[in-house]
Amino acid sequence: MQKTFIKYTFVIMTAAILLILSINFIFTFHSLESQQFNTFQTKIEQVIHTLENNQTELSLLKESLDEDYLTRAKAAAYVMDRQQEVTMSVYEMQYLAKLLNVDELHVIDENGIIVFASVPKYVGIDMNDHEQTRAFLALLESEEEDAYLIQDAQPNAAEGKVMQYIGVARKSQKGVVQVGFEPKRQLETQSRNTFDYIFSKFPTDVGEELFAVDGTTKEIVGHSNGINQDFTSDYYQLNKLEDCINGSYQRGKDGKYMYVVSSRYEDVMICAALPSNIMFRKLIGSAVSTLFYLLFIEAAVIALLNYLVKKKVINGIHNIIHKISLITEGNLDTKVEVRGNEEFDELSKGINTMVKSIVNISDRISAIIEMSGIPLAAFEYKKEKKNVFVTSGLMELLGISNEKAIELYSNSYLFDAYIRDIMKNPAEGEKDIYQINDSKYICIHMSVFSDGYLGVITDSTKNMMEKKQMQYENTHDELTGLYKYPYFKQLASENLNKMSPGHVCAVVMLDLDYFKSINDTYGHDAGDKYLQSFSSVMKSMPQEHVLAARRSGDEFCMMIFDCADREEIIKYVDEFYKVLNQNSVQLSETESRIISASSGFAWTEHAGISIYELLSQADEALYEVKKSTKGIYAEYAVE
Repeated sequence: MQKTFIKYTFVIMTAAILLILSINFIFTFHSLESQQFNTFQTKIEQVIHTLENNQTELSLLKESLDEDYLTRAKAAAYVMDRQQEVTMSVYEMQYLAKLLNVDELHVIDENGIIVFASVPKYVGIDMNDHEQTRAFLALLESEEEDAYLIQDAQPNAAEGKVMQYIGVARKSQKGVVQVGFEPKRQLETQSRNTFDYIFSKFPTDVGEELFAVDGTTKEIVGHSNGINQDFTSDYYQLNKLEDCINGSYQRGKDGKYMYVVSSRYEDVMICAALPSNIMFRKLIGSAVSTLFYLLFIEAAVIALLNYLVKKKVINGIHNIIHKISLITEGNLDTKVEVRGNEEFDELSKGINTMVKSIVNISDRISAIIEMSGIPLAAFEYKKEKKNVFVTSGLMELLGISNEKAIELYSNSYLFDAYIRDIMKNPAEGEKDIYQINDSKYICIHMSVFSDGYLGVITDSTKNMMEKKQMQYENTHDELTGLYKYPYFKQLASENLNKMSPGHVCAVVMLDLDYFKSINDTYGHDAGDKYLQSFSSVMKSMPQEHVLAARRSGDEFCMMIFDCADREEIIKYVDEFYKVLNQNSVQLSETESRIISASSGFAWTEHAGISIYELLSQADEALYEVKKSTKGIYAEYAVE
């Protein structure tokens, strides 16, 4: 009887294990595929988000530079209209160009001929001879008093050198004053908006690829491993990638298959791919682990059943059934104590051992989770039960002490209140993610029932820290650690809009003096050190009243806010210059220099004023300082 019972038990359990293993295999495969799809979708969305942010940064940079360049062109026209002499030499033109901080300066007469120029070989060029120069001749015919033309960066007619030109119609006589700039910053910003550059900054797992295909030319325009390689495989072809929107397997190199996810952005297909054998290795590993656990459980159960059957249960079976009924109804404190002979005594002990195993099942599940290496914990809360079912990893994920865990697990009311208190404040911009402390984030998913709920907690710290790092890089200057200029304008505008009645704020535009000569004399490393030292002084200002940002190369800006009056603003500016004058930068082994900076500021007590108007006013004040002297600050004079 015993052998027959064990034989059938073995057959049934083996069949059940095979069925469970098959179901688990299918479920795990779909789970891994879904997880990989979500991971790829997230990375593609991050690439798109970075592209859009870079494009916004480029637009803002162009708008800012166009405004700045036009101001310098108008200043040049103003100087030329007040020039007493009829002619100007190349040296004088070069000197004026240097004063205005422009790369080229030209004067065009009424016939469209360059009569004066800071570049000698440009003198005498006829603007009618080339499409690029011909556009400025429209200013000669314009009836507008302040007519001007801002031309996009392009190769110039004379040398084919990429330049950006701005022309302003003269007022004293018919003619045009034209200034030119080398668009280094625009080209540098554009270079950071290529797929190759963006892909190079994204971390990829082993075997993983990120790439982009032009929807018109069907060519690879960016790849995480560079574009100097063979792209003849099926999964690089545009017609195949159209089928990968929801994830698909495509043939790769050497006949191997790749799991590919694609997403269309404008006229480009952005894709992520992973060799299918890597996914299958994960699947096989999970299946082998599951099989091992199931076989272990099967062996343990068969051994236990064999032990119980050996006791030849004859008498007292109804009493045992009654006790078992109480246990199955949830009374796990019930003890089976059937006495009378040695067999029943052993049977009672066996049943009690099984009950104890059920009570401690959370420990078994915890052990399996720990062996899987996944930072995951689960819990079950039921209103009518005193204790809470939890797995062992929950205490670590919640960041609580052993004493606190014992208190919560033994009181379902306190546990429920604690979990709900955590879920009151989700992480900003996130769903189901909550901050436990300064360095830990968790994700909580719950299924709610009428008598309680089931919950799963996973560790989201790594993903959140990566997002925060990416956000920091998007808003802070890499060299100085100060805010980037577009983000500064956003924060400054917010401060301006929420300024309290009776308070004032100011914008300070700063420009380092002699910075170009420092770079030329001591090298760019010394120049970078000079910039960082200046930035450290800006960072030392009280953050509750001062925002600091790097505008461009040696140009900076600050916003002084939440001040009682103008005198308080002056106090902060004076304090800044006091600290600045005490800062000496070691430029070489033998030479050091006190940092010198010129600045202009504009202040307001009106919350409705535009931040761009304040910036423009401060810029004008800075310009006046730079015309007369250096190393001091001036206030914008309201006319």
